[in-house]
Amino acid sequence: MSIRPPTLREKRRYLLARIDPAGTNPEAKDLYYAVYEAVVSLFGDMAAAAMQPSVLAVEEGHVILRCRRGAEREFAIALSTLATCRDIPVALRIRAVSGTIESLRERIATFAPQEIPRAGQDGIPADNGPCGTPQYQFGSIPVDIVMCHGHKVDALEKGFKNTRRLFLTTEDLEIIHATTISDGL
Repeated sequence: MSIRPPTLREKRRYLLARIDPAGTNPEAKDLYYAVYEAVVSLFGDMAAAAMQPSVLAVEEGHVILRCRRGAEREFAIALSTLATCRDIPVALRIRAVSGTIESLRERIATFAPQEIPRAGQDGIPADNGPCGTPQYQFGSIPVDIVMCHGHKVDALEKGFKNTRRLFLTTEDLEIIHATTISDGL
């Protein structure tokens, strides 16, 4: 069987989406089932079959998805309704749409996460732990910084049991800092 020429091939579009919260790495198969369920629940079986949604790869906190050309707008709308993947809260934020997978992989490199502030830099006190790693606290809770993007900070509470993810903003950090100063400023 010979390969079809480009003029006879089915046209497809590829979407690049960021996986929120940062640090969540769902399996591609589980994510496919969640995406397909979101498309079917919003548009029905007929539209899902015509759209042909697919998850191609999960890379570096991003996912590459595929659909038929002309259905990318509806597919992006369906992705915005996705809330969980295997009982783990997940949201997909569309970053780019392209005609080739290679161009999306190049864009992943341009969306590098923001540098996590380190102790001793930018006015953060150098309170190092026993291994020389910086120690952060949110109130009285010790935390590890997972990701920083813009004014948002994702932190993971340290502990053996009942570890929680904390989603903070600069306002939260300012409130905590203000309550630790005696005059409340």
